[in-house]
Amino acid sequence: MANLFPSTDDFIWGDEEAVAAADRNDIEFGRSWRYDYDAGDFVMTPSGRVAVADGKEAWVQWCHKALLTPRYRHVIYSRDYGSELDTLIGTGQGRAVLESELTRMVTEALLVDARTASVDQFTFSWAEDHCQMTCRITSVQDDVEILESEVI
Repeated sequence: MANLFPSTDDFIWGDEEAVAAADRNDIEFGRSWRYDYDAGDFVMTPSGRVAVADGKEAWVQWCHKALLTPRYRHVIYSRDYGSELDTLIGTGQGRAVLESELTRMVTEALLVDARTASVDQFTFSWAEDHCQMTCRITSVQDDVEILESEVI
């Protein structure tokens, strides 16, 4: 009778941490063009070329863009890309409910990317109907950044 369990050397038995570490090392952090979200334009070098963002900066830019892009609105993006923060506008919910929903929506939007390991330490600052939100994002390479966003 054939053996039910494989006997090859490349199969790892029960060492889930080793498998997860191998998966983290396989994730590539590519480059991108540097973008200034405040100015609404690409960052230019003194020679007039578009500046290049390294892997970590490209990942942080991806996170910013994912929060700014409304989900399901643009056909060019997959249904997993973007956030649903615009659906919170005018709901009339209390601040505690809105903060809970912001936490859930931001976490879901950012964990879609394999480079993002965790999203936590949310803080909220309210001024009338504006909410300034910050959170800590951690990459699979243990890079930590503070991400800021505003919901009106």
